[in-house]
Amino acid sequence: MAEIRAEMVANIFELQVAEGERVEAGGTLLLLESMKMEIPVLTEGAGTVTRVAVAEGDVVQEGDLLAVVE
Repeated sequence: MAEIRAEMVANIFELQVAEGERVEAGGTLLLLESMKMEIPVLTEGAGTVTRVAVAEGDVVQEGDLLAVVE
């Protein structure tokens, strides 16, 4: 199980996966927006998204849970 956490304060710009969806290693889960830059959040390994803990438009802090991939 991999918990994907925010590395910075940012807005959730776009979700690119849903719960139950299979992802490949290096796949994009979502896009963060910070200082007018879009930053992709990638998976480290392949698996299934078991939880999406954020919604588009949310503001996250460093360390906040974004998603879980098993």
